Amino acid sequence: MSAAPTPGTADTSPGLPAVPQDAFFPLRLTYDGPLAVLTMDSPPANTFDAAMWRGWAQAMRWLTEHPPRALLVRADGRIVSAGVDVQVFADLDPDTAEEFWHGQLRITQALEKLPCPTVFAAHSLTLTAAFELALACDLIVATASARFGLVERKVGFTPSMGGTQRLAERAGPGRARELVMTGDLYRGATLADWGVVNALFKPATFHADAHAYALRLANGPTVAHSATKQVVRAYLDGGVEAADGLLPAVAGRVARSSDHARAVAAFLADGPEHATTYAGE
Repeated sequence: MSAAPTPGTADTSPGLPAVPQDAFFPLRLTYDGPLAVLTMDSPPANTFDAAMWRGWAQAMRWLTEHPPRALLVRADGRIVSAGVDVQVFADLDPDTAEEFWHGQLRITQALEKLPCPTVFAAHSLTLTAAFELALACDLIVATASARFGLVERKVGFTPSMGGTQRLAERAGPGRARELVMTGDLYRGATLADWGVVNALFKPATFHADAHAYALRLANGPTVAHSATKQVVRAYLDGGVEAADGLLPAVAGRVARSSDHARAVAAFLADGPEHATTYAGE
């Protein structure tokens, strides 16, 4: 478990302002070159209480204003997250619940709307709010034995950070109903079979493998990756016809990027395994 943040500045990707180390407490935002790494570090269980939600909201504002070339979301500790602190439900005034959950949903939506590739790394238990945020990322990587659950039924509630509908996008409405209505836990291997988890890594090397997976995306053609996100979102919102309607303009923007021009030239000179350095422009 990493120590609690101390005042100072975190490493920042070139060209970005310095990030105050404690700005997103209990999350940490650090950089490995073009890759931003957002780490939940609130021992012992990374529960979603007021501080965790505040940290997430602040981190999403920063990343929206200063988008990296890729983002890795991870957690320190034995588990990824035990989910929402049940005291939140006990303390919440029902008359303000709609406004409260609207605010939390905005965090999910901000994460989903980032223009760069986003990866959620789940090495172990990942419940409720954390799982919902994972589903807002482009890609999820996990260990085969990691357990996932939307267990709000245990407090007579329903997932309210967008997890149900995003699970339905990935695995279909029947699976979404099953997971939410039963409140059961599902292994990473099972969710990989469902198409919810994109890659499985061994526990012994999980964090290094997840980091390398995300760093590869950060070092890739991020203008093209952003275009891919736009086309997939158009399909999800309006089907093939909507995606087809958007695609020519998206392809035109990518064709005008210097990343595309450099990659084409490198391919012609050196073949498909060329070592082009992308700048995200």
